[in-house]
Amino acid sequence: MGKRLILFLGLLLGYGSLAWAQQDPEFTQFMFNKVYYNPAYAGVEGVTRFNLLIRSKWTGYATTFDGAGGAPNTQVLTVSSPLYKLRSGFAAYVMNDNLGNLNNLAIQGAYAYHLAIKEAKLSIGVNLGFFSQSIDFSKYRPADINDPLLKTGKDTQVRFDMGAGVFYQARKFYVSASVNHLLSPSFNFGIENLRNAVQPVMYVMGGYFYELSYNLTLTPSLLVQSDFKKALINIGAIAELNEKFWGGLSYKYQESVAVILGMSLLKSKALEVGYGFDYIVHQQDAKQPTSHEIRLSYVLPVSSFGGRKVIRTPRFRH
Repeated sequence: MGKRLILFLGLLLGYGSLAWAQQDPEFTQFMFNKVYYNPAYAGVEGVTRFNLLIRSKWTGYATTFDGAGGAPNTQVLTVSSPLYKLRSGFAAYVMNDNLGNLNNLAIQGAYAYHLAIKEAKLSIGVNLGFFSQSIDFSKYRPADINDPLLKTGKDTQVRFDMGAGVFYQARKFYVSASVNHLLSPSFNFGIENLRNAVQPVMYVMGGYFYELSYNLTLTPSLLVQSDFKKALINIGAIAELNEKFWGGLSYKYQESVAVILGMSLLKSKALEVGYGFDYIVHQQDAKQPTSHEIRLSYVLPVSSFGGRKVIRTPRFRH
């Protein structure tokens, strides 16, 4: 029975290599969440921005046993700011991802160095911090409750983790490439022979800016994430009117379609509110059909570092 329990835990914890949501969370509004995907984006906008994303995936999902566990839910808070005198930027994020009896928590700080290339900007960045996993063993249903390998209560382990990336921003387009979990942190929760490593994940992102008229823009975006075994592809497009209202569509390959809406508030347009609605179109029988995502963003009126006044432009927003 002990070996079977090890195999069961390994399959459950290692499910992240087969299903993306179990290792790194997904975001419908990925084009507004670049700091999370790539440390090289730190300070690229030229403003100090706080960004909060709250996601409820497969809303209403319940387990077939007693309903415990519920739907996956994720929260990520990021901050990014330029360091003008150092020609660089810094960023940090806190990510909490709850997956039934398993909870992932990441706390990362990032630094990026910016190189000016004519009218473009090349940024190279790294992030370093902690990745934690917590598991609630009381939610397992073992075949043998007297199995000596079966633990009780909750357990948490914390490991170092890091990532690196490059980001190129031109006036009409951007290209981003990064790798997360370079240290491949491993967790066994005190169970011998169990090794559950978080695999490195590569993110490639890009977008192009179209100025359809003097007050209307269109920005198609692409995000590809891969564990070097399989890939997940997201494509989307956002139209923005007067730098105040935006809306668009996205498609997650072989999974879902989504609608994205948002608007800027306050006279300075410093506060932004966004909403994403996903609808499962593939393999709906194993999931609840809808997911919801709320985004709140605030830009400080003056950068905290350097005091340089910044003129906002939609070319550097999506």
